[in-house]
Amino acid sequence: MHRFFCSPRIFAAVSVLALSLLGPAPASAQTPPVATDAKPKADTKINFIYKLTNTDRLRIMVYGEPDLSTISRIDARGNVNLYLIGDVHVADRTVNEAQKIIETAYRDGRFLRNPQVTISVEDYAPRTVTVDGQVKNPGPISLPTESTLTVYQAIIRAGGFTDIAKGSAVNVSRVLPDGTKKVFTVDVDSLIKGRDRNKVADDTLLLEPGDIIYVPERLI
Repeated sequence: MHRFFCSPRIFAAVSVLALSLLGPAPASAQTPPVATDAKPKADTKINFIYKLTNTDRLRIMVYGEPDLSTISRIDARGNVNLYLIGDVHVADRTVNEAQKIIETAYRDGRFLRNPQVTISVEDYAPRTVTVDGQVKNPGPISLPTESTLTVYQAIIRAGGFTDIAKGSAVNVSRVLPDGTKKVFTVDVDSLIKGRDRNKVADDTLLLEPGDIIYVPERLI
């Protein structure tokens, strides 16, 4: 039996020639690329709608700066704690606004020249409003995370008005960030019946976590 011996130099040359004739290996056989930091993605709809709140758990990515990227939960003061810049207030801000606030903090602190921040919500805090008074199914209602909810929609979810409800004077109580309380009065009855007298603001007031909706009784 004869054995064929080939020098390393000839073997390498033959290998290169074979690769050039056969072409690159199929995609499934190629070595996968090494993962790198992804650039911030384009803003999505939820980035402009959802307002961050206490106990939301955020993944905060700083493009090109893996040591600055972190996962942080919004504390009771509405802050997240970040490397180098410390506490940053992001509660009651949209995701898009919070990204810009953090970018500004890194830029103004002269830590980064052109920071690019991407925020994603890992865990959402419980978001509910309460509907009470003259509705068929009073109680808490969960707010959607990727869309908004109006007073009219909350009343519908609560089963609608009872027969003695005063739907023209629905009160929405809200605690503002400074601790003060504000009450809105909404003519939901006109919205349901399509009357012309309803105010434009009645259909544009968006509910926020913790809002209390109270439907009074109509005087008979």
